[in-house]
Amino acid sequence: MNLKTAYLSLGSNIGDTLNHLQDAVFAIQNSIGDIQKISPVYQSSSWGFESDDFMNICLSINTALEPQKLLKNIFKIEEQLGRNRFQEDGYKPRSIDIDILYFEKEAFFTETLVIPHPELPFRNFVLRPLTDIAPQFYHPVLHKDTRNLLQECKDKGKLEKTPYRLFKDKAALFAHMNFIAIEGNIGAGKTTLAHKISEDFNGKLILERFADNPFLPKFYEDQSRYAFPLEMSFLADRYQQFSDDTSQYDLFKSFMVSDYDIYKSLIFAQVTLQEEEFKLYRKLFNLMYKEVKKPKIYVYLYQTTERLLDNIKKRGRDYEQNIAPEYLENINKGYFEFLKSHPEQNNLIIELGDLDFVANKKDYQIIIDKVIKFAVHLPF
Repeated sequence: MNLKTAYLSLGSNIGDTLNHLQDAVFAIQNSIGDIQKISPVYQSSSWGFESDDFMNICLSINTALEPQKLLKNIFKIEEQLGRNRFQEDGYKPRSIDIDILYFEKEAFFTETLVIPHPELPFRNFVLRPLTDIAPQFYHPVLHKDTRNLLQECKDKGKLEKTPYRLFKDKAALFAHMNFIAIEGNIGAGKTTLAHKISEDFNGKLILERFADNPFLPKFYEDQSRYAFPLEMSFLADRYQQFSDDTSQYDLFKSFMVSDYDIYKSLIFAQVTLQEEEFKLYRKLFNLMYKEVKKPKIYVYLYQTTERLLDNIKKRGRDYEQNIAPEYLENINKGYFEFLKSHPEQNNLIIELGDLDFVANKKDYQIIIDKVIKFAVHLPF
């Protein structure tokens, strides 16, 4: 297969601009060619008309498509993302704009396509990100490289580099999350989701070991008697395991995903322990919590008490069958109090409702898309 290198410019200034760009990048990778480089994201003033600011990037791809076929596929991607440029009259706001800047070092002229892009030398918001990925690429007509074109450009519109990054595919995006914690109440499905994410995106799976705790079945029979030894046992086990697992990177895995965060120890303890017991517990917890690794994204799966009880019944663990609805409601409240008290943490609450991400692939994809759309807005 004869692959050729093309350079594209992408922009968006309607709605969730970062995710419009990311969706376009995913689509380009899927249907046009293998993306080689992606520039940082820049924010720029609108060019040629009055409108909201744009988010812009440039990228390079290796593609087997010839220029006209490449253009046709670009139009399809734009249409999928809500833009039909054939219905536009002049410059207008747009959800996505994809232009071909260069195709190899060829000069290409037809009624529908001109390469190099004729406006390239006059657009600072194109030349600056292009300089990040192809500073020495020579314009085949003007015979100047990107850096020289940028220096000579008279466009003085606003242009600011943002802290955001985009990725050629979902696996690359998950890899840059580094560590994701999936949390939720008993029966919310956090372990199942962590399993699926680790399998689909090459993550190191960190699972809570709870079945081996000898106090757990006793606790569900007599909470007041076994609450303190249960919570202390959980805390010791979680701290040891969590510290070990999150400090040991797997060279063959791209990131880490866990089905719990150690802070859950304090949430459950506050619900189950007496006031004096909790004060003692919290002193020890605070010392431990300072030392553990914090997730880049904290995902909380919220589910109604009715659905939680139904899930618990289905999975059939004997010692869970008598869990009271009030206990689950208090746990949910504890999690929400934690999320509110830690606004500096990247918290994503996903209301599951009727979603069944175990049996339904579309529902699972909805969950993944929510995580991705949230992650795109985080600075890297």
